[in-house]
Amino acid sequence: MSSPVRGAAASAPGADAIGAPVSALSIAALALAAFGSGMALRVNDALLPRLSAEFGVTLAQAAQVVSVFAIAYGVAQLFFGPTGERHGKYRVVAWGCGGCALASVLCGVAPDFASLRALRGLGGVMAASIIPLSMAWIGDVVAYEQRQPVLARFLIGQILGLSAGVWLGGFAADHLGWRVPYFILALLFGAVAAVLFIVERGLPAPARARGAAAAGSALARMTGDFRYVLAQPWARVILASVFLEAVALYGPFAFIATHLHERFGLTLAAAGSVVMLFGFGGFAFAVASGRLVKRLGEVGLARWGGSIMAASMALVAFTPHWALALPGCLGMGLGFYMLHNTLQVNATQMAPQRRGPAVSAFASLFFLGQSAGVVVAGALRTHWGSAAPIALGAVGVMAVAWGFGALRARRQQ
Repeated sequence: MSSPVRGAAASAPGADAIGAPVSALSIAALALAAFGSGMALRVNDALLPRLSAEFGVTLAQAAQVVSVFAIAYGVAQLFFGPTGERHGKYRVVAWGCGGCALASVLCGVAPDFASLRALRGLGGVMAASIIPLSMAWIGDVVAYEQRQPVLARFLIGQILGLSAGVWLGGFAADHLGWRVPYFILALLFGAVAAVLFIVERGLPAPARARGAAAAGSALARMTGDFRYVLAQPWARVILASVFLEAVALYGPFAFIATHLHERFGLTLAAAGSVVMLFGFGGFAFAVASGRLVKRLGEVGLARWGGSIMAASMALVAFTPHWALALPGCLGMGLGFYMLHNTLQVNATQMAPQRRGPAVSAFASLFFLGQSAGVVVAGALRTHWGSAAPIALGAVGVMAVAWGFGALRARRQQ
């Protein structure tokens, strides 16, 4: 087992981390859960043409299985943030993975499109606990100055899961049928849930801490938590930035595989494999995150990340040959994680006394932004073709990155 990660201070108001040593295995188990969450999120992207043909719906209607998942994920944060604070973040993540296993089985046996869409919403609710509470738990146990590289390594799981989900969806569309990926997800989530419960029992007591019962109704406590987060000016900047980032990137992202399939005649499996390079770009950032953080700082990471992402999206939108989409998707992943990881590390510290609700609010706005982005991108694609939403998304991510970078630079002065 690797050497433990150790926080620097006590988890009291104004403190940074609890100081309980936790093993690298506990982080790796959360990364595996994030892998499953990433797969569940993106598995339908390359499946959309197959779902459209299978159920006799338009492509924009088929995309509802993506947007409904994202809406449910975002709204459920209102519940899971306070629940993690009350019952223990690590334990709630484990239960969430068990719920994802059940939801995936039900999606796999869905008899019609309306049922599949509703069950994808259930899957979004169950998945809502995984990444936000994992990030909040890492924020509890890892000191701020060490946190960005640790979060980057944890997010390797999600990064690879996003890529694997797009690839699996494309491969299944061509060779397996749309139901098979859901049964694969069910097996994965079931195994991960078992691992998390075992690891949770071995954590030191401070890392398994549960909050004391608070006075008042659950709704009143929940409302108070989120009101406290939104009262922080810097928290409002972070939340607005992540919402707009999600609209600009992940709305068009859902249609990139379809764009390559329709424009260049690639099979859905091949198109999914190209989009899979997005994850490898993120993996490159995770591996090099320690050096990049030291060299560029948070402001430089945001600005360079947005610039790389925008240029890469423009390349994918207007490339005359599909091969140029390879570096385009790779660059999108690298740029996105440079910017998004910077937003994430700020999110873990924007309201330390309410870290669970704060990170859950961050995730909620991120996924609601994705859902809004899919709706907007679908409408743009219908009227102007698939290149238009990708190109406009490039403009959007540039504006978000440089706007956030300016505000972060001012805050450092």
